[in-house]
Amino acid sequence: MKNKIAFPGLGIGPFTVSESFTFFGMSIHFYGILIALGIVLAYLFCKRKAKKRDITGDTLLDVILYGLPSAVICARIYYVIFSWSEYKDNWLDIFKIWEGGIAIYGAVIGACISTFIYCKVKKISFKKIFDIGAFGLLIGQIIGRWGNFINAEAFGEQTETALFRMQIINKNITVHPTFLYESSWNLLVFLFLNLYEKYQKFEGELFLVYITGYGVGRFFVEGLRTDSLWLGPVRISQIVALLCVVAGVVLIIIGRKRAKTTNI
Repeated sequence: MKNKIAFPGLGIGPFTVSESFTFFGMSIHFYGILIALGIVLAYLFCKRKAKKRDITGDTLLDVILYGLPSAVICARIYYVIFSWSEYKDNWLDIFKIWEGGIAIYGAVIGACISTFIYCKVKKISFKKIFDIGAFGLLIGQIIGRWGNFINAEAFGEQTETALFRMQIINKNITVHPTFLYESSWNLLVFLFLNLYEKYQKFEGELFLVYITGYGVGRFFVEGLRTDSLWLGPVRISQIVALLCVVAGVVLIIIGRKRAKTTNI
């Protein structure tokens, strides 16, 4: 499928974006390529961070290999739980993940669970691994969100005035490009995390900064989305984002106070 896109507020476009291409008779989706690219770049970047913390590249690769399937499974479970009305009468559809229906928060939760278990079994500091992983998660989210652009999905409310408004011509709508908002915000969090690293006082702090920073951005971006998962009148992702911000801030304050007391 091809989507005709323009950014009239910026004077860009229109141009055509293809969702996939054919290679030796197989349909290759650009979304999948971007996800794979994000994983590779995240690994390469995190490998450098891991070396400084005496974590081997093999250990990091193990974390990724266990984390990826766990992330996909939990991302699907998360989506199905909060979209149960779509699946309660067709249970087999739960397994049709190729038809869409995953959630990033579920993926992060899944990756964290598998990483925690792996670290406990291998007797490695899970907090140290989480700190490294924060950079990788951000890289994956920065790049992966552009898959939403290619598929012309996960966009926001309609607008005719926003500077960065995106016109999807074949759908005859002009919307907030929430993929761009979130990707850009994650880039800022990533840059901030790299600067903040030198001020880190305890293991796990960088991960807490990540969930706090990401939570702030996601809370506001989610408010513009038209495809949110809902719990009654409230958007699930906004609830989770708010919980992440509160928990992150509280734990950072506690952790830094404890570190200060220990160093006295």
